[in-house]
Amino acid sequence: MEDGTVLADLAALEQALGVSFAERSILKQSLLHSSYVNENPGVALDSNERLEFLGDAVLGFVIAEKLYHDLPESSEGGLTTRRSALISQDTLARVARAIGLGDYLYLGKGEQASGGRHKPTNLAGALEAVIAVVFLDQGLAAARGLILRLFQPALQKVISQGATTDYKTQLQEFIQAKYQQVPSYQLVEVTGPDHARKFTAEVKLDEAVLGRGSGRSKKMAETEAARVALKQLSADFTD
Repeated sequence: MEDGTVLADLAALEQALGVSFAERSILKQSLLHSSYVNENPGVALDSNERLEFLGDAVLGFVIAEKLYHDLPESSEGGLTTRRSALISQDTLARVARAIGLGDYLYLGKGEQASGGRHKPTNLAGALEAVIAVVFLDQGLAAARGLILRLFQPALQKVISQGATTDYKTQLQEFIQAKYQQVPSYQLVEVTGPDHARKFTAEVKLDEAVLGRGSGRSKKMAETEAARVALKQLSADFTD
């Protein structure tokens, strides 16, 4: 629609969410993009930006709690990596698309014309805002139920990997979630005789060295470098 208002009935969204609101205005607010509010100064509701902030915190807590209980053998670094992947913009946008959330967004004309209903940042933010209004209106138990239901496929994939995911995979998932980039590996040194070679590798993000490791093969050296990098990055994000 040219005016940027919703393409579908909010009752259908309630059905998709499995949640009924006494007042749908709180659900509507979670769908109000700032561009719509700016173009409609008379609207009584604020944009969904503050709700995004709260929803992000609720989502992060619920996912962390789920991973903590379901992966008792996973290290702090492994849990952090998996949580980051699950709450990344890409994952949130994918979940939002699965319930057709873009059809319910209130957008300004410019944002509508530029494909705003399909932008990952809009979809991810709206999903966080929806989680927030469920939390505010129905409580933590309802928000937890919604999150676990919507994120079930992604959670199953991550949990089934368990501790078998190697350090290089964990590091790549962590870097992609945080920086939308992939790390690179460089063999920096090979020492020792042919029968007892020692390989040393570094893992980098752009030109920054994230970790350095050694082993009896190039693969082992890269794996150790990834382990060192994960440990340091996990410490940086939890300090």
